[in-house]
Amino acid sequence: MKRILTLAVLAAATAYSLAQATNWRALRFNQSNAFYSYLMEDMHRCYWQRQQELQQAVKSKTALQRYIADARQRMQQVIGELPERTPLQAQVTGTIQMEGFRVEKIVFQSTPGRYVTAHLYLSDGIKAPVPACIDMCGHGTTGKGRGSLLPARMALNGIAVMVVDPIAQGERLQLIDRQGNDLTRGVTTEHTLLNPAFELLGSSLAAQEFFDNSRAIDYLVSRPDIDAGHIGCYGFSGGGTQCAYLTALDRRVKASCVGLFFSSRERTIEKDGASDGCQQASGEGRARIEIADMALMNADREGKDFLLRPFLILDGKYDFVDHWGALRGFDELKQCYELQGIGDRLDQYYAEDGHAMPEDIQQRMLSFFHKWLANGSTPPAAMLTSPSPSVLTPMFNDFLCTARGQVNLQYPDAKSTMQLTAEKMDRQKPAREQFCKANLKDIRRQLMQLLGIQQFNDRIEIIPTGKSPGRGYEEYRFQVNCEGEMPVACVVLVPETATSESAVEIHLHQNGKAWYLNDLMRRDFSTDGTIIVAADVRGVGEMEDPYLYNLTKYWNREYRCAAAALHIDRPLIGQRVCDVRTLLNFCNAHELLNGRPLRIVADGLFGPVVMHAAVLDERIQGASLTATLKTWRSYVESPMQRDMLSNVVPGALQYYDLPDLLTLCKGRVRITD
Repeated sequence: MKRILTLAVLAAATAYSLAQATNWRALRFNQSNAFYSYLMEDMHRCYWQRQQELQQAVKSKTALQRYIADARQRMQQVIGELPERTPLQAQVTGTIQMEGFRVEKIVFQSTPGRYVTAHLYLSDGIKAPVPACIDMCGHGTTGKGRGSLLPARMALNGIAVMVVDPIAQGERLQLIDRQGNDLTRGVTTEHTLLNPAFELLGSSLAAQEFFDNSRAIDYLVSRPDIDAGHIGCYGFSGGGTQCAYLTALDRRVKASCVGLFFSSRERTIEKDGASDGCQQASGEGRARIEIADMALMNADREGKDFLLRPFLILDGKYDFVDHWGALRGFDELKQCYELQGIGDRLDQYYAEDGHAMPEDIQQRMLSFFHKWLANGSTPPAAMLTSPSPSVLTPMFNDFLCTARGQVNLQYPDAKSTMQLTAEKMDRQKPAREQFCKANLKDIRRQLMQLLGIQQFNDRIEIIPTGKSPGRGYEEYRFQVNCEGEMPVACVVLVPETATSESAVEIHLHQNGKAWYLNDLMRRDFSTDGTIIVAADVRGVGEMEDPYLYNLTKYWNREYRCAAAALHIDRPLIGQRVCDVRTLLNFCNAHELLNGRPLRIVADGLFGPVVMHAAVLDERIQGASLTATLKTWRSYVESPMQRDMLSNVVPGALQYYDLPDLLTLCKGRVRITD
């Protein structure tokens, strides 16, 4: 019996020892949200600064005007360069006669080869010119679809409505097969997959959607039957996002209604994480842009006065769009409108509903636009009466603007988003070549700016967190701190065969150090004396963001952190370059590692990180990369890939591509697969 108990104790001890060996934890803490909390701290600093600026702005009309002018300038930097406004080449491809109104099928080119499809609802028998609204579609593959009762109600009462298909919706799907079938799970996925290419080129999908909607206004004001001085816009959900950007960036908009979207950007990102790829542009947080600011940016001269424009917020009280953030944003706007003595131009209404457009929401919007676009007249009873759904019956079988149902299949000269972004990348090639010929000091300065690194902090703190003997090696664990950065978790394996000449090999694996070390333990790694440093940096291994916060539809296991990092203008690549720098400083500082030849072995997401780090730090004497991204062109041409946002450096392709970094490293970094 005593022998059995002894064996049981030994077995338990062995099991405990193996469990300890297989988790390879090196940090002193175990907090699954640690990295996201770190990112949120930086974001809150940005928006705290905005709060201070806004508090000063509401003290006088002059101060408010200065605040708006500054916000506009910051917004323009976020939006980046937009395409040239070339001739629209607009055509009406058909007209559907309805009861009391008609729907024209419109196709125009926002840029050459970029076809935009839209429906224009126009009333019969009302004297032209008439006011008009741009209706921006919420997230749905069908886009403008077979028609909507809301624009029909507007048209029946004398306000024309143009419903525009956004990129990747309706007749403008991009990721399709030869028959026009969608290759992704839906519009939010397609938007998220298309956005990285635009970001790399110095733009965003949000900016491109704005441009198409602004070009729709170009079309409206070109028509003699439209009153160019009375243009409004509205949208719900994803359409609410588009409406906010159009309001901010096109001052021809005289009245706006944002539905099922308006809230605090700060509150939304902290609570739920970023939304899909068309609902933010990189750098908005660093630029201190809130959704409420987008309403303020629409202000313009009216006679001698500089005044805010009419703005309506419509939401459901039980929507997933954060209610408290919406109330805060409205209170900010209310102070600004009341300062100018025009409180009646601002309104907010909550339905006892969720993410929906019930009848009371629709009536509120109809009355709003009738007041501000139709000369302040009282809306007729007909406007507030919902027509029967049967009024749309004539459109059910005849709603397409194209014969084949997709512009990229219909028109021989149509260019997909992938073609257009590839062409822009090609146009930027001379700039990349010129940049790579510059002085290395200047190249490094620009790299750091693009990566969101103000300066490196080389002061580190090394905290031992464990030591144990292994079979033929000694194991050491460390938490390496660097002020202002996330800690780095390190496991150092020093084989008995190590000599004073033995090299140090830093291992960075996207699945984490435990994945690598557990595989290493199955092999005889100690024969050549190489000292192994296996590390987890922010967002990986011990600091990986929980899976439940990263929706599978975004095709990125760390989408929440990647999007938040871009929001504050600190791309993940740049932050991880700082972690590599911390590792190099650790190797220089620790007596077991100092003075030895140093090389890095990395895979997956760490490939681009090491490429950048090696250009910025020549202590990396050699690096071997596997299973990694080789050129950003693959994102531009083939966007159906995973984890793309993790590898985005906004605007980088205006200066360099990944192969350029390998050239600048002069053979120190090799891709071996």
